[in-house]
Amino acid sequence: MGRSRPPFLRLTPAERRLWEAYPTGAWVDLRGGRETDSSSGGSWGRSRVVRAEVIAALVLGRRGGGSVTVPGVRLAGARIVGDLNLSDATIEAKIHLLDCHIAGTVSLNDAKTRGVRLRRCDIFRFRASRATVDGLLDLDGSAVHAGVHLDNAHVTGQLRLSGTRVGTPGEEPYRGLQPGASPRERPRWNGPEGSKEPRTWESVALWAGGLAVDGSAFLRDMRATGCLRLIGARFSSGLYLQGAVVTANGTPAVHADHLQASTAEMGAGFTAHGTVRLRGARVGGVLSFHGAVLRAEGRALHLSHMQADELILLPDSIEGEVNLAYSRLGVLFDRPESYPGDVRLDGLTYESLRGPATLADRLTWLRRDPGGYRPQPYEQLAAYYRRIGHEPDARRVLLARQRARRRTLRLPGRLWGRLLDGLVGYGYRPWLAGLWAGLLLATGTAVFTRWPPHQIGLDESRHFNAFVYTLDLLVPVSVFEQRGAWEPVGWTQWLANGLIAAGWVLATALIAGASRLLRPSNAP
Repeated sequence: MGRSRPPFLRLTPAERRLWEAYPTGAWVDLRGGRETDSSSGGSWGRSRVVRAEVIAALVLGRRGGGSVTVPGVRLAGARIVGDLNLSDATIEAKIHLLDCHIAGTVSLNDAKTRGVRLRRCDIFRFRASRATVDGLLDLDGSAVHAGVHLDNAHVTGQLRLSGTRVGTPGEEPYRGLQPGASPRERPRWNGPEGSKEPRTWESVALWAGGLAVDGSAFLRDMRATGCLRLIGARFSSGLYLQGAVVTANGTPAVHADHLQASTAEMGAGFTAHGTVRLRGARVGGVLSFHGAVLRAEGRALHLSHMQADELILLPDSIEGEVNLAYSRLGVLFDRPESYPGDVRLDGLTYESLRGPATLADRLTWLRRDPGGYRPQPYEQLAAYYRRIGHEPDARRVLLARQRARRRTLRLPGRLWGRLLDGLVGYGYRPWLAGLWAGLLLATGTAVFTRWPPHQIGLDESRHFNAFVYTLDLLVPVSVFEQRGAWEPVGWTQWLANGLIAAGWVLATALIAGASRLLRPSNAP
């Protein structure tokens, strides 16, 4: 079979080798047997230059001939000049570049392609918006200076960006560009035209809203300067960010509202300088921040309205507010130091709590809500303790709820609440009423034994019993008919009247406490 003639007047030696190796997909290694750093590729000589249009001509089929082997571009150590534009194409060949320097933009927008691997390459920008990659999309160990665009793409295999360094369109300078290289796109300004406000450049390093990855997504040890934008992304086999460091400038470090994943690992050294936001996310397995470092001005972790089978919140360090409001969790595994600042808990539901937190720690946890008193977090915690058979702890939580509510009332309500708390613990400590009754009964018995009252009716003979007389005074309705038979004398009249009043107060407190105790847990 004759060799096809390339559609170029001249090919560099490196291009000629690549052209001849393409039909079999054989490697073309221009490194000369030495490991090279692709970031210095701008200074590589002509012997290593490959034009992007030559690669495009190969993978787009603009060459004659045929082959029974699987074609592909496998190139190592090349300096690729110009933009590699494969947008809207259907590519049957695999592309594998290793240790290459690409001064322009790699564009796969709206393309349909087999696996794409650009490992340990130095790239200006990578775009694959709305692309379909049937296999592996691999940028492991590469440096992408002006952002990675994967919005609404579909990867049927794995997505690999482990060890990748990703910058933003505003990252300056880009040292990989040398004089004579093809023009590159300028950073895009995100402010309105004609505005007098200072110009700020977009700070998104990874655009991946709507991305769907059927295999696992490995972003371990990534270094990103700018936001990871994962809004609505779907990771069917999990998202793994262990060891990644994301530094955002005035934006969330991770913006992943409505993300869907079978599991999401953001621990083991994961570091975020900026808010980690997963509002409305759905994680079918474990969402883990075990060993993470989270730092932000204001809100460090925004997990409201999300669902997860298990949330492991055991960071090494966290600075900022944690928002768990209106989320639904199967298991919450945390510890007291997971919340050094404010925590929003209103609407949070969970089936189980794990970790070293004591009941006192949990009550402190409930009081950290910057929105003030909310009944639902107390009722949820009490329901959990009841479910595991810790009824005394549940009652303590509900008592703490009443005390927290009391601080929101006006003065009369606060005074009545303090009285109920002191007498019967809002009904959750009924033994206090017995203690007060016993104390008053002992006091009255001792006093009336020493200074007995006078008998009112002298037509019959009665025997005075100080204990029964005091008990009859304490009971709101006279049962033993002692009040009308004896009249206290002197200052003991004040004691008798006080015992009658105390009896009414105790009875009222018991009734009020019992009504709260018997009220359904979902009542206001």
